[in-house]
Amino acid sequence: MNTLFAPHALLPTGWAHNVLLQWNAQGQFTHVQANAPAPNDGARATGPVIPGTPNLHSHAFQRAFAGLTEYRGQAQDSFWSWRTLMYRFAQRVTPAQLEAIATWLYIEMLEAGYTSVCEFHYVHHDTSGVPYADDATLALCLLRAAQKTGIGLTLLPVLYQTSGFGATPPTDGQRRFVRSTDNMLRLLERLKPLCEAQGARLGLAPHSLRAVPPQGLREALAGLDAIDATAPVHIHIAEQTGEVDACLAWSGQRPVEWLLNHAHVNSRWCLVHATHMSALEYQRAAQTRAVAGICPSTEANLGDGIFDMPQWLAHGCVWGVGSDSHATVNAAEELQLLEYGQRLQLRRRNVLATPLQPQVATAITLQALQGGAQAAGRNIAGLAVGQQADFVELDADHTALAGLSAPDMLSAHVFASNRTSALRHVWVAGQHKVHAGRHALHDDAAQAFVAARSAMIAEG
Repeated sequence: MNTLFAPHALLPTGWAHNVLLQWNAQGQFTHVQANAPAPNDGARATGPVIPGTPNLHSHAFQRAFAGLTEYRGQAQDSFWSWRTLMYRFAQRVTPAQLEAIATWLYIEMLEAGYTSVCEFHYVHHDTSGVPYADDATLALCLLRAAQKTGIGLTLLPVLYQTSGFGATPPTDGQRRFVRSTDNMLRLLERLKPLCEAQGARLGLAPHSLRAVPPQGLREALAGLDAIDATAPVHIHIAEQTGEVDACLAWSGQRPVEWLLNHAHVNSRWCLVHATHMSALEYQRAAQTRAVAGICPSTEANLGDGIFDMPQWLAHGCVWGVGSDSHATVNAAEELQLLEYGQRLQLRRRNVLATPLQPQVATAITLQALQGGAQAAGRNIAGLAVGQQADFVELDADHTALAGLSAPDMLSAHVFASNRTSALRHVWVAGQHKVHAGRHALHDDAAQAFVAARSAMIAEG
């Protein structure tokens, strides 16, 4: 039995003192006791212990061009002009480069407080759009990257068939993404035992309503149910006002409205972004118990808009955060941006505090954990018996944290620390993956990432 004694730990019910954590060889908590006597031996945390944050939305290859699109390329840049630049990078990445990029990214995530990731994987084929001899080649790169780094993984192969509403044919820039529904289901059948052997979760991501026609969506969901009726389903939806307008022109309905009218959306679904919903859509989406997947740094970077979190929470709904395009890879900063976006929109402070958790950092850490675990479809919902032992120890000696109470340390970590340096140690499934803020593969993975990015840039 593995043991850690924490003078302060954030449990699902809130902060607790003198917490004894025990987990088994499978990396699951078997005992979590507050107000426990300190053991005579075994590991002892020096700083507060908090649950690791699930990252519910990632496109790994996009980390290679983070920071390289921050210039005006036309009179008025937008998500759509950014997407054109993204397609150029998507057309260049090789399997070896994708594995190198994902390996480094997952190390960055671990060092920044994420202990699991939902990988929304849509680059499937070779650079000419032809399937590899092994159709799972690029998905296997992601599985290997997760296994090497030790991060928990929910793999979400993306179904992508059209370029717009009304079954508009895909463009040349989308040639690496496109799969038939039958082909996608065969891929899922191939990947399912591989994911299970690694402890990863497999789901499906219909990319968006504009990229998957109604028939393809119906058939894909039915096929997924036959493979695993509990598998997570993630979809981009209502991210941009242009998308809302196009959906209205096509169907007379807004995107979330259309989805709720034509699919059995429930708690296994994650509605990624869902930025632009009407009051009725908020109400109806809430009734499904789906997770809202909010990606504050990407949504800010792309000029998407701001999700109405108070309205969502008024319905008792869950949410989680993702780093999406990886303009930022930092769990605490993502939570900070989420709260600050609400403050800017509403001109109020401490918007996401709750009556039970008046400390904003405590409230949003627990809320993001709940929604992220649900979206991942894995038992990673915190420091509790039966959950995976994914947790982080804060650095009590960090200047921003030193001398504070445990709740205030977390608050300083989210709102006042210097990026990832307030993290000391990170465990995933009970395995110590980050020591003194650093992953064992940090240097080698960083060099491989730089080489892969440089090669992609050199292609022009």
